Amino acid sequence: MSKPMTYKGYTASIEYSEENECLVGRISDIRQPIDFRGDSVKDIRQSFEKAVDSYLDHCAERNQDPEKPSAGRSVVRVSPALYSVIALAAKKEKKSVSTWMAEVCKKPGKKEE
Repeated sequence: MSKPMTYKGYTASIEYSEENECLVGRISDIRQPIDFRGDSVKDIRQSFEKAVDSYLDHCAERNQDPEKPSAGRSVVRVSPALYSVIALAAKKEKKSVSTWMAEVCKKPGKKEE
């Protein structure tokens, strides 16, 4: 079983980009989209840590509280077909499935007439 990359309580979601031929990552479990990249595991780790530190420094400079990562992981079970649709929608928006799902769930619903 693999262990996720973490730093100062934040977790990274990392994928390989064939288009750019590098590793690309995003800080998971927060709404603020923070992306980073690297050519090796060592590079992606350094980029991830730099992204977290930059985010925390930016918040401190603006006297804002940084968004805290969620405390735990949640699992939502859906059919493989529905997951494929969700994954495609998330990919089109260049987001992880978890980030996309969280944003969709936070959108206010339409009132029925």
